[in-house]
Amino acid sequence: MSERFKLIRIPSLKTVDAFRGHIDSLDIEIPCDVEIIKNASPISQPLNEVKINGKRIGNRVAIHPMEGWDGTTGGGVTDPMRRRWRRFGQSGAKLICGGEAMAVRPDGRANPNQLIINKENQRGISELRDILLNAHQEKFGNTEDLAIGFQLTHSGRFCRPNEKFTYEPKVAYKHPILDEKFKVQGEQDVLTDAELDELVIEYVQATRIAREVGADFVDIKHCHGYLLHELLGAHTRDGRYGGSFENRTRMLREIVAAIRADGNDIDLAVRLSTFDMVPHRPDPKRSHSDKLGPGIPEEHELPFPYQFGVDHEDPTKIDLRETFGFVNLCSKLGIKLINTTAGSPYYTPHLQRPAAYPPSDGYQPAYDPLIDVARQIKVVRELKKQLPGGMAIIASGLSYLQEYLPHVCQALLREGWADMVGLGRVILSYPDILNEATECGELKKRLVCRTFSDCTTAPRKGLPSGCFPLDDFYSQSETAAELKAQKKTG
Repeated sequence: MSERFKLIRIPSLKTVDAFRGHIDSLDIEIPCDVEIIKNASPISQPLNEVKINGKRIGNRVAIHPMEGWDGTTGGGVTDPMRRRWRRFGQSGAKLICGGEAMAVRPDGRANPNQLIINKENQRGISELRDILLNAHQEKFGNTEDLAIGFQLTHSGRFCRPNEKFTYEPKVAYKHPILDEKFKVQGEQDVLTDAELDELVIEYVQATRIAREVGADFVDIKHCHGYLLHELLGAHTRDGRYGGSFENRTRMLREIVAAIRADGNDIDLAVRLSTFDMVPHRPDPKRSHSDKLGPGIPEEHELPFPYQFGVDHEDPTKIDLRETFGFVNLCSKLGIKLINTTAGSPYYTPHLQRPAAYPPSDGYQPAYDPLIDVARQIKVVRELKKQLPGGMAIIASGLSYLQEYLPHVCQALLREGWADMVGLGRVILSYPDILNEATECGELKKRLVCRTFSDCTTAPRKGLPSGCFPLDDFYSQSETAAELKAQKKTG
């Protein structure tokens, strides 16, 4: 049995040259500038490729949508949510690409405290938008170049609308590995064509509310194994929503057509898992009572006609042919933003969020996480080369870069590999990380996310998400003590 590789941790690389040398040693391609160009970095330049709600986006920084698992049981707004949105506004990012994953119906929530976009919660959602705008105005003096979107979702296979630890899945198709893991009971858990038709109406109603509240766009979520993403991989499904590429993309076409038929001209975006792999698990031969093993593919038969962006003859590899086709379809539908990601935090977290430390239901890295960072960067670069006019593409999966995040983001934009760079849970500890880098040329290293994954482990333990190691709001809370106790007990 081969020994586990020795991970070179990013903080041990004390200079940009050392970081660049480490990249070279891995034989991967991640562009990295030696210095941050203060006040004139490509990060700070406006986006000229598209306008959102008539606005020219003021810089190249986007914030990904993030669930806090901290709403009310009615799907409403709470103080921790208000704080998060205020920090979004203070971040300096000029594109809020979803803000919060908002369920379009109560039984489509991934947890009992997920925000629901409906009439009952409309006032609270409007308040979140106002908080963000006011915080941005106060700090930066201008919101004319700031665009705010809402992400619309149905959690599909991962629905837990009533109990934190009880799945109530509604799936696009039966999956030989995921069904058992996420408690799919049988055909009764597969949504019918008629039920999907009804769901289109829910998206239209949610988009109408978004427009009334003042959102500049909505993100129709197609990522991370949630329902619309799973539909893209419904190769084995019968009926109008499965089988052919045309059928598997029908849901998006129906939603867009219905939004426009409703007289709603709001701009549209899609967050897309551009590729995937067969689900992974910890290697049981290298797991111990106090430590997960490295990730390995689940046992599977060939061919493997499941999921999207997967090579069905070897599902440990990716296949982008349909990804290119889907992006072209988005262009034809008038969708302006493609916010990229990969895989799923539930079954391929190493693809989705490369990290040094796994969440409680994950696995140790089987190789340097920079390899997966480079994979996402490469895919975005390939998509950017063929991106139709009138669209912009956002890079993702960058948090693991840590103190060299600004250097890589600047290089990606300078080289034209992406139109924007997107930040996710790295901003929980350091909301203005890129704004500060471009103004000062350096970072406060004590605030830099080290990918400890507590922001994911906490929800897996039934607790709200937050940066427990670095954000005093969470580190000094009662929840932090509870999380620490639960981690000790497994």
